[in-house]
Amino acid sequence: MKLKGRKNNNAIIILKKVLIISYYWPPSGGAGVQRWLKFAKYLPEFGWEPHIYTPSNPEAPAYDDSLLNEIPEEVVVVKRKIFEPYSFYKKFTGNKGNVNAGFLSENEDSRKKFTESLSIWIRGNLFIPDARIMWVKPSTKFLRKYIEENNIKVVISTGPPHSMHLIAKKLKAKTNIKWIADFRDPWTNIDFYKDLMLTKVADKKHHKLEKSVLQQANKVITIGNTMAKELEKVRRSSIDVITNGYDLSDFNDVVTKIDNHYFTITHVGSINSDRNHDIFWKALRDLCNKNKEFELKLKLVFVGKLDYQVIKSIKDYNFTDKTEIISYIPHNEIIKYLYSANCLYLPLNNTPNAKGVLSGKLFEYLATNIDIVGIGHPNGDAAEIISKTKSGYMIDFNDKTGLINAFETIFKKEGLLTNTISEDRLKYSRKELTRDLVKILEEILQADL
Repeated sequence: MKLKGRKNNNAIIILKKVLIISYYWPPSGGAGVQRWLKFAKYLPEFGWEPHIYTPSNPEAPAYDDSLLNEIPEEVVVVKRKIFEPYSFYKKFTGNKGNVNAGFLSENEDSRKKFTESLSIWIRGNLFIPDARIMWVKPSTKFLRKYIEENNIKVVISTGPPHSMHLIAKKLKAKTNIKWIADFRDPWTNIDFYKDLMLTKVADKKHHKLEKSVLQQANKVITIGNTMAKELEKVRRSSIDVITNGYDLSDFNDVVTKIDNHYFTITHVGSINSDRNHDIFWKALRDLCNKNKEFELKLKLVFVGKLDYQVIKSIKDYNFTDKTEIISYIPHNEIIKYLYSANCLYLPLNNTPNAKGVLSGKLFEYLATNIDIVGIGHPNGDAAEIISKTKSGYMIDFNDKTGLINAFETIFKKEGLLTNTISEDRLKYSRKELTRDLVKILEEILQADL
């Protein structure tokens, strides 16, 4: 077999091969695609050739053709058709659009439908761990041969959906390939797990499968310290943390001036009901009543999908005329919205796992040097990063006074913003994070020697 390589100072470096099993891949858009798209972008610079295994017909929350430009020529993309029941789900519920992640409902009526409740019950109890379970068997059969033909030594599975881990688990059992399992989100500890209406039998099966993945993978990586500690209780050995990050190439040569005609608070990404915090709206309303200049200049910008409860809050607190809502846009257009803000808003889930919630958008916020105001666990992973990087404020879920003080402090600021990134934020660049991944890949290979 002919080995691929890349030129480096006129020398040819033979690339080692890694198979990455990911449900989300361009042109699918949204947060789920970014992590492994960026790893794949930089892996060839460290001597690794990524082979991406992904569906040819996924059910994605959005599509973004611009992301296809991020894929370097060294990346090999293998697409195979997947059968999943979402087409039946959409017919059954009358949902004609894309299926949203995280129980985000854009229409109030959808939560009241019997068909929606029944669909959630079926999803949680009959398709374990998720609706992609039927892709496991055919993928395992195809990839066994693919691994042998391409001399691949390491496979990485990334979830959710956690069926991707089950494909890798079967491949390890049948081929003895080295396996790294990447948890971008929790499995049984995810915020909407309680909403799946699970029977005791289904709940037991979810936990059993999760345990088998955590204990059988050669390495497990995840995005934050709190999640790592939770997963270590099941794995009973250490778990590596590689956070999400920002890509410096997305922020090249960006310089902007704060528009003093407005005080713009911007949020990029989706907001579900767990992230629609009343204190945000109450704090802004109190500030408007207290400070007429603040009221005159206030502008709210939301880029992404919003739960119907967010729309309701905008109306209930009389912010309709101050709010701009932009539907999903290509990732390469988001930067201009970030840099047009005076303040970047980061609402995190008010759920039992709040301490470990680490939104991917935080890291792109960091790259802008614009003040961040978050609502979340004051001692959580996100709060720790914001504190260490001196990038803003993390306000407790019920601390309206603290939130008002944060907005007031930022409102008084004005001046130039640049993309000069401080030293304590550089470690969150996608290239540096890929360097951390490569260390794990090399370590797992060395274990055989």
